[in-house]
Amino acid sequence: MERRTFFLECGRAALALPLFSIAGCSREETAAKPMAVPAANDEWGDLIADLEKQLPALLAKATTVPAVSMALVTDAKLRWRGAFGVKDLVSKTPVDHDTVFEAGSVSKTVFAYEILKLCERGIMSLDTPLTKYTPERFLKGDPRLDLITARHVLSHRTGFPNWRSKKEPLAIQFTPGERWSYSGEGYYYLQSVMTHLTGDEDKTMCKVLEKDLTVCATDFDGNMKANLFVPFGMTSSGYLYREGMARPHDEKGNMLADRKATPIEAARYGSAGELHTTSTDYARFLIELLDPKPSDQYRLTRASLDEMVRPQAKVTDSLSWGLGWAIQHETSGEDLMTHSGDNPGFKAMTAASRGKKRGFIIMTNGDRGFDEIIANVVRSEPMQRFLPVTLG
Repeated sequence: MERRTFFLECGRAALALPLFSIAGCSREETAAKPMAVPAANDEWGDLIADLEKQLPALLAKATTVPAVSMALVTDAKLRWRGAFGVKDLVSKTPVDHDTVFEAGSVSKTVFAYEILKLCERGIMSLDTPLTKYTPERFLKGDPRLDLITARHVLSHRTGFPNWRSKKEPLAIQFTPGERWSYSGEGYYYLQSVMTHLTGDEDKTMCKVLEKDLTVCATDFDGNMKANLFVPFGMTSSGYLYREGMARPHDEKGNMLADRKATPIEAARYGSAGELHTTSTDYARFLIELLDPKPSDQYRLTRASLDEMVRPQAKVTDSLSWGLGWAIQHETSGEDLMTHSGDNPGFKAMTAASRGKKRGFIIMTNGDRGFDEIIANVVRSEPMQRFLPVTLG
């Protein structure tokens, strides 16, 4: 996985949030049959009709983006889902509702949920320094490491850069908790602590991924499946490569090589950006946030959910960061939960309103997927009525 720069990843997350034509095969013809759940009050029928026209039209115009998959949640129920286009521009295999995409940094939202569950179970605390949980120091020579907590990680206040540089060693850039600065590296640190407390590491399966970093395989994928994805019905979600996924494409529409994530890559990037999922699966996660079932061994209490979306760090007057989520403040007084995803060849975005119990997830497999598909959909008048998400 290519290291995302701070400006690319956190800029899109904060603002949103973070080709070649198909000869002989129109995008409309390759669309999976949209699913719209009948509702007694068909308030969003016009929106759905618009999406079913708009998405194929945007794909036809954006010839470098092969496919888009989207799901709408209303009244905390799956209201509609649509999948349009093809998995790649070589095989031209149509996508369907079961096609898996890379979610990019949207991955952070499900990881944050699981960390909060570990806190509820007493395995860790949001405000205990992470160095208390493991004898191995993530960074040597800087006593400020002893200040970093899970809360700092989930709200991007660790002081770490987004990702360590090949040219400079990893360093804490400001006193933890002092200010906001987006960091995938912080999520990796917290994931490594989580594995130390609840998982296993395979020292026989290791790889040097950066100049100063050797990573070994862990059971992160299996643990997340057992403790979140399977209980929530997200049976197509995980962190490892599988055949039949949508394939990544660059800004010119050239198909990129599959990264084929292994347990080693999942150990390094899983929490920050390696989630592989479908729009339908992720909608099931949104439903658990918007209308949660009673707390059990897998599900959070209302208090923890409230803490997840409570502003923890102010970014701008209209944007704060919660725990795993960007929090957009509306002039109406409503807060929206948002996050974008930006992996090479994949772009994604999600947003939701707890008060209105509605949300969406949209995923694409092209580097221009945000600019040419997602931004146009989110800014459209019908979608703005649905959720008034602000983009840059």
